[in-house]
Amino acid sequence: MTVSLGMSLPATHAWAAWSPCTTGCVTHAAERVPAARVARRAAVFGRSVVDALLCGRRIAESGTLRARAAALLDALGVRLEVTGGTTLSAPGGTGTLIVANHISWLDVIALLAVEPVVMLAKREIAGWPLVGPLASRAGTLYIDRASLRELPCTVREMAARLRAGRSVMVFPQGITWCAGTGGSFRRATFQAALDAGAPVRPVTLDYVQHTTPTTVAAFVGEDDFGASLRRVLRADGLTVRVAVHRPLRPEHGADDRRALAARAQATVGGARLPVHG
Repeated sequence: MTVSLGMSLPATHAWAAWSPCTTGCVTHAAERVPAARVARRAAVFGRSVVDALLCGRRIAESGTLRARAAALLDALGVRLEVTGGTTLSAPGGTGTLIVANHISWLDVIALLAVEPVVMLAKREIAGWPLVGPLASRAGTLYIDRASLRELPCTVREMAARLRAGRSVMVFPQGITWCAGTGGSFRRATFQAALDAGAPVRPVTLDYVQHTTPTTVAAFVGEDDFGASLRRVLRADGLTVRVAVHRPLRPEHGADDRRALAARAQATVGGARLPVHG
């Protein structure tokens, strides 16, 4: 398991993503749950994390990882709603490059609860308490967002996984947004799909509370994991909606990574307008 590629940090080079979202964007769309229920959720979530750690390297097994991800969502009181398909990987001889908009660390848990795949995450995650060991044991690929030199190597490694039949999940915005699909999809990771001849599966993520759109799950700006977790524990009627779209098949001689990224972003965004710019 892993968490988000990162929060909204100032751009330091052309690859670095930036988002205008801050913790001021984050609000509940429903009444908060009572303190006693928050305490119960926190206790169950803690036990679920410990259980996942006790799995050791078995956490990388597909069935185990999916079950642990589902247990974490359940412990937090978060409902999972999936439309458009029951798997993220498209049929074929290669793996699938799965691309989604990025709102929260919950995105990853929700996607793993649909289908365990290889996740791409920022390198700092490996050193996080509890989460880092889980991410590494689950086979996460890491990217150093401060080093453009390492990007071609990361793309090659992704392509190798795809050729070997492993699906890889990335968040091409490179950063979290409070809602919607703001920002541009970074193109580099789409090269891995072109090199491997692999399909691209666009996925759209949304959060609602009792069917009302909400930003309560967003992990943005100067937020920290503890504060974000507390908000989620207090959220009533929180549902993460995962819309699985038809796969995009790269057209030989017609698609380059720019065109493929644009097609994927248009599919993920659909008719929805971004919250910011």
